[in-house]
Amino acid sequence: MNSLDAHAWLADHGDYLFRVARRQLHSDELAEDAVQETLLAALAAQSRYAGDASLRTWLTAILKHKIVDLIRRQVRETGLPRDEDDAEAVDLLFQQDGHWAEPLKPWGNPQAEAELGQLRRVLDECADRLKPVMAQVFSLREVAGMETEEICKELGITPTNCWVLLHRARLFMRECLTLNGFGGTSA
Repeated sequence: MNSLDAHAWLADHGDYLFRVARRQLHSDELAEDAVQETLLAALAAQSRYAGDASLRTWLTAILKHKIVDLIRRQVRETGLPRDEDDAEAVDLLFQQDGHWAEPLKPWGNPQAEAELGQLRRVLDECADRLKPVMAQVFSLREVAGMETEEICKELGITPTNCWVLLHRARLFMRECLTLNGFGGTSA
């Protein structure tokens, strides 16, 4: 492997890495930064890549660490006010007795959020493995909520073809999710 492979890595895996980063960081700019840092780190560490996992898996693992680093950096860089104008803004946040002016919003369930994020990642990976026309039909029906008639008109296919494609896509997605630890137990 040589450093010229970075161009091939970007061409082959850049869009996928960007989607993963965008979903976690909720910002195109931060996602681009994370992917760029991932490729730089991969170039620096390419001699340690043993090939035990696929290149995409290796790059994704590096990306996950870069995303965590970016989030940590954002938290550290959120500073306290430095001048009187900023101090006035902070005064608006607190009451005279030191309590928050507005109650804090609940944090929700971090574990459930993490599991949901993992499910979304696996769903995307499974959907990426569908044949393009199957992915289109599945997305239009299950994500966009379009009716069969609308899908047929949009894609220029028959209702029977639409139903077959949708059935096969659902079977594939169920199997893929099950293989990735998200399958339900049958009763």
